[in-house]
Amino acid sequence: MLLALIEEYRRSVIDLKKILNNLSQTSFERINDKETSDPDCQSIQTITFHIIQSGYTYSNYINTISKRDWFEYNKSIESPLKGIKELDKMLDFAEQSFDGIWYKTNEEIEAWKFNTRWNVTYDFEQLMEHAIVHVLRHRRQIENML
Repeated sequence: MLLALIEEYRRSVIDLKKILNNLSQTSFERINDKETSDPDCQSIQTITFHIIQSGYTYSNYINTISKRDWFEYNKSIESPLKGIKELDKMLDFAEQSFDGIWYKTNEEIEAWKFNTRWNVTYDFEQLMEHAIVHVLRHRRQIENML
């Protein structure tokens, strides 16, 4: 289960990275939604930061299993290329969060619960599925902006 989840998480980012790779700096920074009250959804730049920051947050919840320190992501994503590099780092961090739990039984994994700061409780699989779909939803949002 863990291998499938991390592989699908990596796969979810492939199309997003292709979009960023073909994006001009101007398109990356352009404010596309001036009416949104969500500052994370104004431009492709802010959406990219939001995806990466959220990805670290999901991994931080998993890291609580192994009692690792919480890492609050706050780097500036100044270009599409920087976004691609930071997405790769986010995915590596996610995979590292699985260290120490690769060989746990499904029963052990299914027992873990995460009470998130957005007031939803997930089990491990739900949290990772949320992480995957989060990327897909925002990739679609970016495509619609273009």
